[in-house]
Amino acid sequence: MKQAISLKSSRKVKKALALTSIAVTALGFAHSASAEETLNLYNWGEYINPEVLTRFTEETGIKVKLDIYSSNEEMLAKLQAGATGYDIVFPSVHMQDIMAKLKLLEKTNINQYAGFKNIDKSFLNAESDPNGEYCLPYAWGTVGILYNKKLVPNLNSWADFFALPKEGKNIAMLDDMREVISVGLITDGKSVNTTDRDDLKAAQDYIIKQKGNVSAFTYDSIPMVQSGDIAAAQWYVGAMLYVLQNPDDLAYVIPKEGATMYQEDMCVLKSAPNKANAKKFMEFFTQPDIAALNAKQQTNGTMNTEAVKLLPDYLRNNPSINPPVEVKAKLQLFKELGKGIKLYDRVWTKIRTS
Repeated sequence: MKQAISLKSSRKVKKALALTSIAVTALGFAHSASAEETLNLYNWGEYINPEVLTRFTEETGIKVKLDIYSSNEEMLAKLQAGATGYDIVFPSVHMQDIMAKLKLLEKTNINQYAGFKNIDKSFLNAESDPNGEYCLPYAWGTVGILYNKKLVPNLNSWADFFALPKEGKNIAMLDDMREVISVGLITDGKSVNTTDRDDLKAAQDYIIKQKGNVSAFTYDSIPMVQSGDIAAAQWYVGAMLYVLQNPDDLAYVIPKEGATMYQEDMCVLKSAPNKANAKKFMEFFTQPDIAALNAKQQTNGTMNTEAVKLLPDYLRNNPSINPPVEVKAKLQLFKELGKGIKLYDRVWTKIRTS
């Protein structure tokens, strides 16, 4: 979601971390720091404002080290492979539920902290944590369409998006199983969490029908949209950073048929070596000015109701970042599917091999 133009399998562009004194370290290095002075975060690629980490260190004396991942699956696989040393992870809601079933998460009782009153309780979406006893709702956003206004003066729907190749204009979709399949489900008026075989078959057929007109399935589409090589791409609301920098050339839209929304929560691992420091960081992040500092840089949504009030008007009142109620009603959040995920795996394999 940041200013660099080289993306790698992440909804966030990775650039600002190199501009701070916050150390971005490999896991092995994390073991060398003492538990009393260290906090080890494992987060999406550049999904936290480095200034937040600097402020935390200044206020507490706790040194923060950050390692990054590009997907929920990558994070879980590393932990299951035996990686240790991490204190806090930032899973999407459905992955939080998976991790809870695997007993990987520590009960923090963050909901009993005074600052938790600032959290919009409608974001307590994890089925495994309905009261916020384990994790802190952290950030949310949508997955819509970024487009180049020089090539596409106006775009409002998935139908418009898939019609572009007929006009000789290239499009791209994410290289993400559930996000791609969800477009087929949404355009058919179905739940993105359905395990109905007929629903999934219809979504499969719809995406396969469009596939020949999709130039790429990739996370690296922003620079291509900027250059005009791609007219439009399925992408995350973090693209609004570029839109705000160049509103004459770029636009981001939540399609009128609906879209997915993502939500990441802040969770302490049961294996965390620095649980006290992790709890301090969760408490620190409930402060409205800190949550607003992060949301302002990320150009996504915050669940901290007081933080929303601190955002500049161009963010707080931007319908792409904070959509109106009628648009938000059409957003769908992924849920943990249990054995049903195998149905999606089969559909994805069929899509990719057709």
